[in-house]
Amino acid sequence: MIRPVVEFCVSNLANGSYPALEKLENDSTIDILEYGCLNHCGICDQQMYALVNGEMITGENPSELVDRIYEFIEENLIY
Repeated sequence: MIRPVVEFCVSNLANGSYPALEKLENDSTIDILEYGCLNHCGICDQQMYALVNGEMITGENPSELVDRIYEFIEENLIY
């Protein structure tokens, strides 16, 4: 089974998405990576986001971001 990879930008984590990372870290079926920059500065400055297997997922708050990440994983049968 291939585990989905969720990538976070450190700047976006500092701008409020860190609680999403914390919640996802408790899920052993997901690999989490943090990068200094994911080169999506325009989005990063405006809202919370993460890349799931390379696809951008956004949310207005950490809870919505986590929900959308799980929805994306489920819809794309990544597990």
